[in-house]
Amino acid sequence: MSQAKVVQLELASGWRMQGFEPGAAPADCSRLSFDDRFWMAAEVPGDVHSTLIKRGIIPSPYYGHNDQSSRWIEDKEWWYRTSFEYSPQSIEERSELTFKGLDTLAVVYINGLEAGRTDNMLMSHNFDVTGLIQPGRNTIAVRFDPLAPYYKKFEPLQWSSYTKERPWIRKAAMNFGWDWGPRMVTAGICGPVVLTVWNKARLENVYAKTLQFDQTRADIALEAEVQIGGRRSWEDYFNKNEGVKYTCRFTLVDPSGKLAASATASMNAQIRDRSLKLEAVLAVPDPLLWWTHDLGTPALYELQTELSAGDKVLDVRSERFGIRTIELQTQTAEGQPSFTFLLNKVPVYAKGANWIPADHLIGAIPDDKYADLIELAVSSHMNMLRVWAGGIYEKDIFYKECDRLGILVWQDFPFANALYPDFNRNFMENIAREAIDNIKRLRNHPSLALWCGNNEIDWLYDMKLSAGDINCPFYGRRIYHELLPSLLSVWDDSRPYWPSSPFGGNDANDPEMGDRHNWQVWHGSVYPRKAGEVPVIDYTVEGVSFKNFKNDQALFSSEFGLHASANRYTLEKYIPEGHFYLGSEEMAYRNKDTNHKKGLLLMQGYTGIPRNIEEYLNYSMLTQAEGLKYGIEHYRRLKPHNSGALIWQLGDSWPGTSWSLIDYELMPKASYYYARTFFHPLLLSLVYDEEDDVKIWIVNDKLEAMNGQVRLETYDFSGRLLYSRDTDVDVPENSSLQAAVFNKEQLLNGNPVSRTFVRLSASGFAAPENTYYLCDPKDIELQAAELEVQIEETFGRVTVTAVGSLVRMVKLELPLEHIRCSINYFDLLPGESKVVEFTDRQGRPVSLEGLSVSSLNGQLKS
Repeated sequence: MSQAKVVQLELASGWRMQGFEPGAAPADCSRLSFDDRFWMAAEVPGDVHSTLIKRGIIPSPYYGHNDQSSRWIEDKEWWYRTSFEYSPQSIEERSELTFKGLDTLAVVYINGLEAGRTDNMLMSHNFDVTGLIQPGRNTIAVRFDPLAPYYKKFEPLQWSSYTKERPWIRKAAMNFGWDWGPRMVTAGICGPVVLTVWNKARLENVYAKTLQFDQTRADIALEAEVQIGGRRSWEDYFNKNEGVKYTCRFTLVDPSGKLAASATASMNAQIRDRSLKLEAVLAVPDPLLWWTHDLGTPALYELQTELSAGDKVLDVRSERFGIRTIELQTQTAEGQPSFTFLLNKVPVYAKGANWIPADHLIGAIPDDKYADLIELAVSSHMNMLRVWAGGIYEKDIFYKECDRLGILVWQDFPFANALYPDFNRNFMENIAREAIDNIKRLRNHPSLALWCGNNEIDWLYDMKLSAGDINCPFYGRRIYHELLPSLLSVWDDSRPYWPSSPFGGNDANDPEMGDRHNWQVWHGSVYPRKAGEVPVIDYTVEGVSFKNFKNDQALFSSEFGLHASANRYTLEKYIPEGHFYLGSEEMAYRNKDTNHKKGLLLMQGYTGIPRNIEEYLNYSMLTQAEGLKYGIEHYRRLKPHNSGALIWQLGDSWPGTSWSLIDYELMPKASYYYARTFFHPLLLSLVYDEEDDVKIWIVNDKLEAMNGQVRLETYDFSGRLLYSRDTDVDVPENSSLQAAVFNKEQLLNGNPVSRTFVRLSASGFAAPENTYYLCDPKDIELQAAELEVQIEETFGRVTVTAVGSLVRMVKLELPLEHIRCSINYFDLLPGESKVVEFTDRQGRPVSLEGLSVSSLNGQLKS
C-alpha cells in the first residue's frame, strides 16, 4: 500500500511570553510581522508563574509569604507567541491545531486572524486552521484574559467554598485556594500544542472495551471514529456515484509482542459525509487479563489501528489496552447494601488515597513527578487512587502510569463543594463538550474504574440548607443526575457511574449505603445524622479523636484523614531563616485548615501537646500514622461489609502542613511507612481497646488461601519476654477473620500497660510484622535509651541498633530530594537492629552526607 499518513507536529519550542495591563498590548502582536524578540522565553506546556520564576522575575511563591506578592499575575493580560514552518504536500490537505490545555480565557490567533476563543481549562480545544496557515512561516499567538471581569458579569451563587467566583469558571478549583493550599490563579498554555496535517480522512478516536471473557477467550468491541475531509468542488456533490471505501484494520499484540488477534471493518462514505464509525469485534484466545498489582499482573496489549482508502494508508494509531471488566456492586446476592468493585468478577478491597494535583502550577508539573508519586503509592500497597473533583481530569501520563503499574482510578468530574449554574444554557453546553472530550480521551484506560459526578456537593447542600446557610434550589443537580449519566450512556457504558461522593442513604454520608467521608475524625462532625437535621460540630479532644473510627460501619470509606507536618527538609527549604519554630507566623501560614486547634486537640488527647518544633514534627507525624493505622485496620477487619479505604490525601500541591502521606518534595511522612503494613495484602492486626479482651485478626486480600501460624509476643521495655503464644490459622482467600482472643492480663503478666510492647508475626505466609502499645503515647513510660549507628557510605546503607531500652520512632532524615528509603519511623527493642538503605529513583546508592538519626527517647551513642 502507498502511504498518505497523518502528520503531527508538537509545537513545543520557540514560545515567548509577555504580560500587559488588560487591553494595553500592541495592536499588532498577533501578527506574523510583530517583533517579539524583547519578550521572555517561555516553556509550553507551562504557565505564567513558572515562566516568571524561571526568568527570575518573581521569587518562588512557595517561599514564605511570596504567594501574596505574586497575586498581581491574575489581574494581567498575558500573551504567548511562536512561529513554525509549513510546507503543504497537497492541495487537499487539512490542518487542525489542538491545544491540550488552555488556562483559561483564551483567544487564539493564526497569522493575526482570530481562530477562536476558549473558556475552559479542563479540556482540549481544536481549531480548523486550513486556509489560515500558509506555506512558509506562520505565527500562533494566544491571549489570556484576566478572570475577574469575566466572573463579575454573573450573579454569584449562594454557596461556593473558599471563594465565590469559581463556579462560573471551568478551571481547577484548587487554584482559588483550598484548606490545604494557597490561592494561586494561574494562566497559560498548560498542555501540549499539536498541529495535525492530514489528507482525505483521519482517525479521530478509537474505542475498545471488553465485552466478556473466560479462560479461553475474550471478546473486545472496537469502534473507530473517522473524520473525513479534503477540499471538494461543487460538482462533487452532484455526482451520485462518487464514494470512497474506508477500511480499518485492528490488530492486537500481546505483552510478549506476538499477534493476539486482528479484525477488519469497512464502510463506503459518500461525498457528503464528514465522519463515520467503523466497528468490529476481536476474539482474543487465551486472554491475559489486566489486574491490579496486588491481585495479579496488569497485562497490557498493544492495539494498532490502520485506516486506509483503497490502496492508501491514511492514518495509523497505537495505544495500550487492558482486557478487563469492572463493575460496582451496590447490593449483595442476599439483597444487602454493598459498595464493592468487581475486577474481572473478583471483589477488590480498594486500598489507596485521594489524589490532588501534584503542584498548584499544574501546567509545569514534570512527568517524572507523576511517575514518582504513583510508584510510591504502589510501593505502599495501594491499589486505587481517587482523582478529586477540585483539580483536573489528570494528564495522560497519570493514567498511563496507573495502567502500567496496576492501580485503579476513581475519577471525579471537576465539580467540588459549590453550587453550579445548571440553569445557564451556555454553561451546560460548555461542560457537555468538556465531559465528552475527557470521556473519549480516558475511556480506553484499563485503570479507570469509576466516573463520579462531584465531590461532597449532594451531602453539603443538605447540610448548608439545614443550617440556614443557604435558601436556594440545588443548582447543579441536573449536571450530576441527568447530564453526565446521559453522556456516559452514549460515550462510555463500560464502567460504573456514581453521582457524588459521598452518596447514598438518607443523609448522603450515611454509613449504611454507598460511600462515606468520615470527617468525624479531625473535623469533629457529629454522626449519626439524618437529612434535614442541623449539622453539629464537636471541637473537643473526644470529638476529633481518631478513635471515633471504630464506630464507623461504612460500606466504603472514600475520604478520611489526619494532618501531619511536612518533613524538616521541606519546611526549612521554604520558611525564611529564623522563622522555623513552633508558633511562628510562617509555620501557621503553612496550615490552610479552617481551624488550627483541631490538630492540637488531637495531639492533646494522644501524644500530649508539643512544646517545640521537634516535638511538633514527631507528634503530628506519629498521631497521623497511628491514627490512620487505627482506622484502616478497623475498616479492613469489616471486610466484606467494608470494601475500601481511601485516605485523604496522597501528596501535596505546595510545601504545607496537610493530610498528605507524602510532602511536596516527595518525602514520605511516617504514615507512608506505616501504610506499607496497614495496606499490605496480608494484614495482622490487634484489637486492644475493648475492655479486657485482646483480639488478633487476619485479613487476606489475595486470591489464594493462606495457612500457617501467628505469633503474639509481649515485652517490657528492657526487652524481657513477658508472654508468647502461637496460633494455627487457616485464612480463606479474599477474607477477614478473627484468629484468637486473649485476656489482657495474660499479655501483661503483671507488667504495667504503660511499659508493654506487643508484636505480631506470621510463619507460613508472608504477612509483615505489626506492633502495638496498649495505651496512648502520652501515657507510655519511655525510658532513656541509646542508638548505635553504623554507616556504609559506599552502599548507602545504615544499620541502627537500640541499646539499653526500647527505642520509639527511629527517624532517619537525609537532606536530598527524590530519594527512596527502605524503612523509616520504626521501633526497636534493646539489642535489635534494622538496616536502612537509601537509593535514588534508579535504585542506586546515594551519599549519606548530612544524615540525621533520632528517636523519641533514644540518643546517639557517643
